[in-house]
Amino acid sequence: MRTASQAIGLFDSGIGGLTVANAILGQLPNESLIYFGDTAHLPYGDKSADTIRYFTKTIGTFLLSKECKIIVIACNTASSVAYDMLVEMAGDSAYVFNVIDPVVEEIIQKGYKKVGVIGTLGTVQSNVYQNKIHHLDSSVEVHQLATPLLVPMIESGFVDGQISHLVIEEYLRAPELQDIETLVLACTHYPLIKPEIEDFYHQRGRQVNVLATNEIVATHIRNFMIVHDLINMEKKGRDTFYVSDYTTSFEKTTKLFYKESVNLVQIPLFK
Repeated sequence: MRTASQAIGLFDSGIGGLTVANAILGQLPNESLIYFGDTAHLPYGDKSADTIRYFTKTIGTFLLSKECKIIVIACNTASSVAYDMLVEMAGDSAYVFNVIDPVVEEIIQKGYKKVGVIGTLGTVQSNVYQNKIHHLDSSVEVHQLATPLLVPMIESGFVDGQISHLVIEEYLRAPELQDIETLVLACTHYPLIKPEIEDFYHQRGRQVNVLATNEIVATHIRNFMIVHDLINMEKKGRDTFYVSDYTTSFEKTTKLFYKESVNLVQIPLFK
């Protein structure tokens, strides 16, 4: 039986999913969060589907042991290959959300017909956005581009500077992304460079609506919790943040992703 006082669990291959955690607390400030960043195995984007499902099963078991009422797969790559498995695994113990379906619903509701998608190699090769969009509306054009340099660039702190400008421009000039109405930032790291991407289009007089997954997912979860009477009316306890491998660089980088001070606790889930 899920209750409002239980925590929301989230996980990602690293600390990029903190953008989702940040957005959730922005809309649901009384919720308690348990976050797990699998920093020992990042990035997930170049791992096999079976390997990602193994990581997801291990982390999911951990979050279920913490009695989370909701588990959010705050990673596009894991969402694309491990969501159904985690739903079945969680059963009646927790509601499971991914970061793809709410964005697909937004695209269909807004009536976009020419959609660009940028993400990790794993997310793009899975064709998950194209398949889910076409399942609802086969007339939508979906143009995808793998952007593997963006995650290490962001985690290295290169945001809103000459290096990030050049890398972003190189990707956004690709033929695949011309003549689109909206661009999906299909990685939870990418909200940090959304202003730069919007500025790229603004300077060129192009009207492209840039969709970041974190705010869309947070709104989707808030609406779900309202309907199911799961909103916590009083904050109890501190948010906790776990990683599978700790370095001081990860601790420093969290300041880019999360508005509050974060104490990362290393926990050896994987033997």
